[in-house]
Amino acid sequence: MYKSLFLISVALSSAGCSRSADESAAPVEAMNARVEAPAAPEPPAQPAVTGTTFEDDAESNGGKRTFDYSWPAAVNRIPELAARFEADRAKQLAEQKGDWQEAIKASPEECGACRNRDFEKEWKVVADLDDWLSLSADFYVYTGGAHGNHGKSSLVWDRERKRGMKGVELFNSAVALETALGAKLCDALDQERAKRRGEPVTRDGEWSTDCPGIDEATVLVGSSDGTAFNRIGIYFGPYVAGAYAEGDYELDFPVNASVLDAVKPQFASAFKVGS
Repeated sequence: MYKSLFLISVALSSAGCSRSADESAAPVEAMNARVEAPAAPEPPAQPAVTGTTFEDDAESNGGKRTFDYSWPAAVNRIPELAARFEADRAKQLAEQKGDWQEAIKASPEECGACRNRDFEKEWKVVADLDDWLSLSADFYVYTGGAHGNHGKSSLVWDRERKRGMKGVELFNSAVALETALGAKLCDALDQERAKRRGEPVTRDGEWSTDCPGIDEATVLVGSSDGTAFNRIGIYFGPYVAGAYAEGDYELDFPVNASVLDAVKPQFASAFKVGS
């Protein structure tokens, strides 16, 4: 009997220990569950930077006016540059509107084209470097008459100094760059003119056969590897290197040691020899 009572006591004691162990484990598991931090929410996606396209068209008294001005996303990533283009756009639009209103009032009724005005300007990226953004702008302007005028301009933005300049301003002078390119400039131009004219170009003192200087050109600075300026573009607009019907001429050259010597010292680090 005593043996039975002893066994019963041991059994009850063991059961009590088992319950105690189970009950003591539950709060630890619960505590562990509470200290696990919830997953951090994903940050909201930032809207992609896009380019800007602006249009403003109108018609009145038989006259039409069109206005288009655009620039790429790279410009909108630079607030100061975007503000500069916005100001230029507002200025050009105001001038066109004023000129158009005057044309509507003053133009003969039978001259419909006299009351038409067109303006287009599209900025494009030439080279996007860490410290520089090189841009070109294709533009077209019609202010009445037989045809409009078109051309190309350049702007190079210095990210560090937050200022813009024409491509030619990176060089000591237009003459210095022209000297650095040497005979290659005129030879390349004559080759292109010969293709369009169907005959070799003979320089006979006429403006259409002469070799214009870089002071009459637009200078573009480009890059083939995205690390430094190693290409030079020389653009001659209509009437500069040939008749209007021939169009414009754009020539491309690699940067060489002579061109590097023509670069202003403060901008030398932005250039390297190209191939």
